Amino acid sequence: MIGVAVLVFSLALEWWSLRACLQEIDKTRGSISLWRWFRDSRDSEMIVVFGEQVASIAGLAAALLAFGVTLATGNPLYDAIGSVAIGVLLIVVAVFVAIEVKALLIGQSVDADKRVAIRVFLENRPEVRKVHNVITLQLGPDVMVATKACFDPALPSPELVRQVNVVEAALRAQFPDVRWSFFEPDDED
Repeated sequence: MIGVAVLVFSLALEWWSLRACLQEIDKTRGSISLWRWFRDSRDSEMIVVFGEQVASIAGLAAALLAFGVTLATGNPLYDAIGSVAIGVLLIVVAVFVAIEVKALLIGQSVDADKRVAIRVFLENRPEVRKVHNVITLQLGPDVMVATKACFDPALPSPELVRQVNVVEAALRAQFPDVRWSFFEPDDED
């Protein structure tokens, strides 16, 4: 009975922890489903925490079930089957989390809405005559933006540098997660 009590208590604590995790996720996911959030999120920390919480709860539930059946039948085979099921469960969750986090570790573009918002922001800057290309890269919570844009070709170099710096500062103010910004001033793509 001590084993059952420990498992039930652990399950309650993990459920409480998952509830707190879901409250944090709900702050950013809006009306999209939890599965869609998991697939599309760029928040690697929350993906890992959520995956760990789900694995913990499912593993503890499997352990409680296997342990209960073992106690009821007296057959330790059910405990062994439960242990194997928990191992398989952990592997499955680890694979799902690894697939989702891998892209964030090696980098992927920011979501389409944000990429469009960055481009529109740059196109509306008075210093920029034309935006040729914008490339974004999401690295965990940080974003890198590389921009090829046309500025006034008659500008002397010091003034061009000043205008690029003004645009970059405004970009970072508008999009605080932009950590790196690179500009290539060019009159054609």
